[in-house]
Amino acid sequence: MHGHSTGTGTDAGRADEQAVNPAVPPSTPMMTQYLEIKKAHPGSLLFYRMGDFYEMFFADAETAASVLGIALTKRGKHLGDDIPMCGVPVHAVDHYLQKLIRHGHKVAICEQLEDPAEAKKRGSKSVVKRDVVRLITPGTITEDALLDTGQVNHLATLAWLKGADELALAWCDMSTGDFAVTRTDRARLASDLSRISPSELVLPDGAMDEPELVRMARESGAALSPLPFSRFDSAAAEHRLTGHFAVASLAGYGSFARAEVAALGTLLDYLQLTQVGNVPHLRGPRQDNPGDGLLIDAATRNNLELTRTLGGERQGSLLATIDRCVTPGGRRRLAALLGQPLADPAAITRRLDGVAAFAGTEQLRRDLRAALASMPDMERALARLSANRGGPRDLAMLRDGLLAARSIAALLHSAADLPAILQDDLRGVDAAPFGLAARLQKALASELPHLARDGGFIAPGFQDELDEQRTLRDDTRQVIAALQARYAEMTGLRSLRIKHNNILGFFIEVNAQQADAMTSADLPITFQHRQSMAGAMRFSTAELQELEQRIAGASERALAIELGLFSGFVADVLAARETISASAAALASLDCCAALAELAIVENYARPVVDSSTAFNVQGGRHPVVEAALAKAGHSRFTPNDCSLSGERPRVWLLTGP
Repeated sequence: MHGHSTGTGTDAGRADEQAVNPAVPPSTPMMTQYLEIKKAHPGSLLFYRMGDFYEMFFADAETAASVLGIALTKRGKHLGDDIPMCGVPVHAVDHYLQKLIRHGHKVAICEQLEDPAEAKKRGSKSVVKRDVVRLITPGTITEDALLDTGQVNHLATLAWLKGADELALAWCDMSTGDFAVTRTDRARLASDLSRISPSELVLPDGAMDEPELVRMARESGAALSPLPFSRFDSAAAEHRLTGHFAVASLAGYGSFARAEVAALGTLLDYLQLTQVGNVPHLRGPRQDNPGDGLLIDAATRNNLELTRTLGGERQGSLLATIDRCVTPGGRRRLAALLGQPLADPAAITRRLDGVAAFAGTEQLRRDLRAALASMPDMERALARLSANRGGPRDLAMLRDGLLAARSIAALLHSAADLPAILQDDLRGVDAAPFGLAARLQKALASELPHLARDGGFIAPGFQDELDEQRTLRDDTRQVIAALQARYAEMTGLRSLRIKHNNILGFFIEVNAQQADAMTSADLPITFQHRQSMAGAMRFSTAELQELEQRIAGASERALAIELGLFSGFVADVLAARETISASAAALASLDCCAALAELAIVENYARPVVDSSTAFNVQGGRHPVVEAALAKAGHSRFTPNDCSLSGERPRVWLLTGP
């Protein structure tokens, strides 16, 4: 896109020299700015905004061009050498970010903070103000284009106290707000990392000197982000957490060990760092007790291929085989359930009661799944709005989701004898802010831009002042014609015209012979003389001058009004985010239950009887993944098998070796 040439290692080295040693003179003011910003973000590829492009220079350009497969070119010279450069268009940046993030890179987004015209007012050599507005890392993504909608995206931190053996692992999903912590140790860490499956793991820099710890972390598939050990201070972490959640202490959320507090607080610190203060919505921290579910070591989890095959693919896993969910939230919920199977018979029975309720009522199940199928991803829309990265389409997603939730609530209220798990979900849906949905339904236009700054997202008729400004902007001719007709009637001069030129702007013109009529004392307004021509006289009025100013600024005012309304709606959303989040979680749970019921009916699965005894008796057992693979390959049907490990005498001896 910019001609092709090659950069050199010398260019990158000299850029590093400039960043480290400001005494080395830069070649241009722009390059001075670039190197100062780059110096503050040495571990990230810097996307430097230049008009309609994000441009990269020096070593960043060489790395990005190689990963993205785009042309590497040059832009001027620095210290006598060509500056390697590449760029990507702003409108397509998500596509390029996705590639870089998947290759393990972090990206610092550096935006223009003012219009170039403002910079010119400070002098011809002034540089447009720029700064990093966000660091994009594997664990801090919220954009749908960069995420698998059916998969959680965990950012995790590992912390410990000096001299203590106990570790703590905290994690969150920025797109849903889940925020949790668990105690662990070096013997169990690999299992916990495999269960949580973080995209990114923040850990003390000293951990990088422990090969076994690094091996476990890398085998989890996480990108590693080391921070100085001082950032893991538990006292500072507690202060940060109580401040963020506006509480006097964390006691209301649980009894946390100091290592857990350090892990949670450092995670919040990292979010504040990468999001440049725009921390997304986080639910209150919860303690995750691995004892509530089956303890599965990392090797066993991988070999079971619960959510991913040994090759890392979703297709062919148990999750892909049994997934009948119709919403992104439901798919994420199902993946979470498979990731930590229940071990408590009462909890298992409670969940199976929900599945059985939908399996036994076909019409309810069908109606619910049809309503859920139109449900947008409210959790991730809420996350983007909370992080100040949302737009009108995210408001529309919440509107549509809440309206669908209202229909689903009515549907479930009409059902009889709902089990406890479904009643809990119904209470979560009932708590949704349906009034907000109604306001958004009235306010939002049918066609919405991606960005609020593009305008045009508020529906006509919602706000009188906005309609007036749009009329001035879009229908200037009609507005001027109406005023001209009124002035012609007022003066009795049919030939009166309102015209426009670049010198006078708008003016009123009449024949020279009619000038006296324009200055009559009997007129209700004053026509001010502007210019005399050979055969015409030109006038103006205070009303026309005011109208001209309003027309000139109508576009800006219309956008300002829309942005004000947008900010107001975002504030309303954030005020209701707890109930929106709870409603979205309840809808995901309902989708999961209904999907498992659909699976049971279609595949003719039977409900197991689960208790605390040691009896294990399976009749006609089938393997879902193998059965599906045989059917897909067109082979013979899977042959069911019985398995009984019940009875008074032991039936199985398991011999293991070193």
